[in-house]
Amino acid sequence: MSTDLSTENLSPGESAETPAVRVRGARRTFEAELAPVRALRGVDFDVAKGEFVAVMGPSGCGKSTLLNVIAGLDGVDDGTIEVAGERVDGRDEDWLARFRRHHIGFVFQFFNLLDGVSALDNLVLPGVLGGMKRRAAEARARDLLDLLGLGDRLQQVPAVLSGGQRQRLAIARALVNQPSLLLADEPTGALDSEGGLEVLELFRRLHEDGQTIVMVTHAAEVAAGASRSIRMRDGRIES
Repeated sequence: MSTDLSTENLSPGESAETPAVRVRGARRTFEAELAPVRALRGVDFDVAKGEFVAVMGPSGCGKSTLLNVIAGLDGVDDGTIEVAGERVDGRDEDWLARFRRHHIGFVFQFFNLLDGVSALDNLVLPGVLGGMKRRAAEARARDLLDLLGLGDRLQQVPAVLSGGQRQRLAIARALVNQPSLLLADEPTGALDSEGGLEVLELFRRLHEDGQTIVMVTHAAEVAAGASRSIRMRDGRIES
């Protein structure tokens, strides 16, 4: 099995020129006790295949909402979302779950790992759910854990790993089904400076190998690791 971290997971009919992400006129409003919160106010946003883009901005500016609507974890009130040439908006949950398993890897700030399960099985289980045979999923998991410096931690549970190791494990899990798009929501936010540097270095390696990455952060030093940065404020992308 290849140990290349890059992916070539194109949808039927998708060409190399198709943007990995295309957002047009995205609007999302949440009801709140005092007044509605307009999280997205007509966002247009493109990400080319193989790009590493950082989305910056203060808390509450809409950057995590943007990531969630791209992933299909939340819907838009208006506008369109395309990932890997497919419309994501307006789909039912079953379609979205299948699509995410094959096209989208998501890295969360607080890891979201299965605490009582070994590092190896944290990767094997989503691989099997994604349609891989267990032997193939285990081989893919071992390759990723070796590449990410966790090859000697296969049978350890997340609780005994450092923060940086847990985030590397979470990144490996996000990559196990070879997604065309990797989304990361404040991936260094729960880490110390050393762990944060580990994660950024890993993202740079993934980018060099062709992985498309969209990363949300409020920190300029983290965004500096991306190939392109955009800023959001009050639900809009600043020009």
